[in-house]
Amino acid sequence: MWEIIETKQARYKLFEEQKALHLRAAEESRAFTAEEQAEWERRDADIVRMTAEIERFDKLAQIEETRAAIETSAGLEHARDDEEYTGAFRSWLKHGAERLTPEQRSLMQSHEARQMGIAVGSAGGFLVPQGFYQRIIEFMRAFGGIRASRAYILRTDSGQPLPIPTSDDTANTGMRIAENTQVTDLAPTIGQRILGAHMYTSRIVRVAIQLIEDSAFDIDDYLANVMGTRLGRITNTEFTTGTGTGQPQGVVTAATSGVVATAGSATSITYANLVAMEHSLDPAYRAGAEWMFHDSTLRALKQMVDGQSRPLWTPGLAMREADTILGYRYVVNQDMAAMAANARSILFGDFSRFFVRDVQNMQVMRLVERYADFLQVGFLAYSRHDSLLADTTAVRFYQNSAT
Repeated sequence: MWEIIETKQARYKLFEEQKALHLRAAEESRAFTAEEQAEWERRDADIVRMTAEIERFDKLAQIEETRAAIETSAGLEHARDDEEYTGAFRSWLKHGAERLTPEQRSLMQSHEARQMGIAVGSAGGFLVPQGFYQRIIEFMRAFGGIRASRAYILRTDSGQPLPIPTSDDTANTGMRIAENTQVTDLAPTIGQRILGAHMYTSRIVRVAIQLIEDSAFDIDDYLANVMGTRLGRITNTEFTTGTGTGQPQGVVTAATSGVVATAGSATSITYANLVAMEHSLDPAYRAGAEWMFHDSTLRALKQMVDGQSRPLWTPGLAMREADTILGYRYVVNQDMAAMAANARSILFGDFSRFFVRDVQNMQVMRLVERYADFLQVGFLAYSRHDSLLADTTAVRFYQNSAT
């Protein structure tokens, strides 16, 4: 914890030095000199490095908190059962079904039958234990993007169609009435969207047999990392820009227009545009609003100032205090478009109205014969996910100009 606080304090000092450069140039009504620009760049490089350290510390703390919460909430009998199943699963990852003990084989078969009724074979897929599943989800979340936002995450045991109610009541108001006057109806616009369960795969991860047999090699941690990152990449892409037809509905696809820039802003944005974006969103959504953009856009925003020459980007100083743009936290999503002609490059809104669904019965397959001549074993994960924006007025997009 102290490492995060000390790093944040050092980073804030660099930010204050950058702000002083902006104020000095503004007082003299000029742009940065070449020397000042170089100073700003050096400090920014250190800020970027420190930000990465802070995010790494924070992610580790979140993972530990998640694991502690799981252990605390689980009953003793369930914890013992999951621990035994985890041991059997780890043994299967390393040695295959043939070397499972009768007790381990029985445990895995009964566990699958109890959960999903899926038969177990030497080449078949096994449901991953809760701990392994949680680690994959944490690696998916650590990848950033949609899962790093305030998106509403639903975890379900099955992939059955899941109705999500949609409504927009922001334009409706109450009324003043006279005595003995009947009240009239004013119903909100209510609809329904369906969350499905699209199938995704990590694709095959090949691992050398010598490495698998090495007792020092933590194969489940390695596979959770690789599979979680791969699944995180593909799902984040479609949660961001998916069409909603045969794939998840991406938040960029579903968002409504906030600001369309005028000519001359094909690769840029102005302070006035950002303020207009903020106020294009109904105040009812602003309390939980946040920005979302590509890292290259963040770099551009960090060099912008307001009307009093104060930087728009402000680093968080306290523990768990987020960095902000115009006072709102932001999420860097590398699947957002970089600023370019007609690009929807920035989102602003309440992302809690964006639903992400994870089906928990994730499976892993172990492929032995396929890569036997390479002295390798292939591993393959399958999982199901979907997403949609339940209230399209809750998130707005900024669109760069055509020219």
